[in-house]
Amino acid sequence: MSTEVSQRADFSQLRYAQCWEDADLLVRAIMPTSRHRLLSIGSAGDNVLALLAQGPERLVAVDLSPVQIASLELRVAAYRSLDYPEAMHLLGVDTSAVLPGQAQSSSNQPNETRLDLYNRCRPLLSPFSQRYWDAHDRDIAAGMIAQGRFERYLRVFSNYILPLIHSAQTRNSLLNRRNLIERCQFYTTVWDTWRWRALFRIFFSRALLGRGRDPAFFRYVEGNVATRLLNRSRDAMTMLDPTHNPYLQWILLGRHGSALPFALRPQNFQPIRQHLNRLEWYTTTLEGYLAEVPSSYFDGFNLSNIFEYMSVPSYHTLLDEIVRTARPEAHLVYWNLFAPRRRPDEFAKRLLPLDNLATTLHRQDQAFFYSALVIEQAI
Repeated sequence: MSTEVSQRADFSQLRYAQCWEDADLLVRAIMPTSRHRLLSIGSAGDNVLALLAQGPERLVAVDLSPVQIASLELRVAAYRSLDYPEAMHLLGVDTSAVLPGQAQSSSNQPNETRLDLYNRCRPLLSPFSQRYWDAHDRDIAAGMIAQGRFERYLRVFSNYILPLIHSAQTRNSLLNRRNLIERCQFYTTVWDTWRWRALFRIFFSRALLGRGRDPAFFRYVEGNVATRLLNRSRDAMTMLDPTHNPYLQWILLGRHGSALPFALRPQNFQPIRQHLNRLEWYTTTLEGYLAEVPSSYFDGFNLSNIFEYMSVPSYHTLLDEIVRTARPEAHLVYWNLFAPRRRPDEFAKRLLPLDNLATTLHRQDQAFFYSALVIEQAI
C-alpha cells in the first residue's frame, strides 16, 4: 500500500486473512508467462500464490503491513513443507465439500493438530512472523483464514444477521444448482425480502463496514455504500452461479462450501509449490519499493484496490512511478470498490485502457464487492 494510507490506518493487526479479489480474473487480466516479472500487493497472500502458479520468471510481493507479510509467509511455509490436506488443515480450509473430483474424505484429514503443523512450518518463517504467530496461537488453532478483522466482521453477518433474515433451509437452498431463470426467480420470490434489504443496508453501511475494514479506507468514498453492495450481491446470486462462488459462499456460510478460491484448489497446489523459489516479499510501501526498481522492468502489476485509499494527486504520483517501471505492454490490474480511479488524461500517451477486457471480466467477478475492474496496458 501507499505512504498516505499508512499514516492514517492501523496496520498492526491482521486485516485480511483471505484475499477478496477474484484470483481467476486476476490471472486472466495479467496473463503471466514464464518470461514475466510481476509485482503484487501482498495482502493475505492468496492472490500472490495464484499468480505464482503461472510460473513467472520473478514475482515480488510488497505490503507495508508486517502482519500481512506474516500471513503470506505462513502460506509459503505451508505450501513448502506440508502436503495439500495438511496445508489446508493448518490454514483452516474445509475441503470436505468441494466440487466433485476434488473432495477430501474425512479419513484423509491430518492427524496432527494445527499447532503441530504450525510447528513444522515455523522454522521457515522470519523472526517477526515467528513472534507474531507464536503470540496468536489461538488464531492458528482456530484456522487462521477466519481470523482477520474483515473475516471476523463477515462471520458476524453469517452467524448472527442472516439467521434473522432467512431460515437455514432457505440459506442452504440459495446454494442449490439452478439455471439463470431459476436463480432470478428464487432471488425475487424467496430471498429478496424487506428484512434482507433492511438488515443488509444496516450491516454494510459505511459506519459498520468501516469497523470491519478501517474508517480511514473510506476517506475518499462518496455515495451510498450499502445500496451499491446490495445491488452487486443481487448480481452475484442471479447472474452468476452461487455454487461456483467461493467468496459468496464464505459470506453466507462463514466457511468455504462447494467452491474454493484459486490458490486453495488441490490442482493448483503443486504448481504453486514448484515455483516458490521465484517469489520474494518486502515489508515496505509500494512507493518505497519502486524507487529502487529500474525503468521498464515489470510485465504485470496486481494493485488490488490501493488507489482508492489515497487522494487523486497521490494516486497520480504513484501511478507515474508504476508506469515508469512497467515494460511496454505490461498490464496494470486494480479494482475500484467505492472511489473511482482510472487512468487520468495526462497519461494518455503512456497507458492504454483495456476497457473491453475489463468489462468482460468484471461481469464474471465472483468477489462481487467491487464496482469496477480496471486493466490498463503500458505503451
